[in-house]
Amino acid sequence: MRELLEYLAQALVDEPERVAVEEFEEDDGTVVLELSVADDDYGKVIGRGGRTANALRTVVKAAAVKDNRRVLIDIVD
Repeated sequence: MRELLEYLAQALVDEPERVAVEEFEEDDGTVVLELSVADDDYGKVIGRGGRTANALRTVVKAAAVKDNRRVLIDIVD
């Protein structure tokens, strides 16, 4: 899931080398992925009205279903 999010984010931004994804696991087993990108690329990752961010969340959550995992994606600055 982490690699998938990193791959998708790198395809969207102008500075793919500045994409970073940190992975944490909460007590209830939920996986939290924190995505950070270059300052100028936040708009590209979030998209108009948050559509791109929602699409990223949907794709990664769909990948998590096959592992019976719950995943949350946070876009941090």
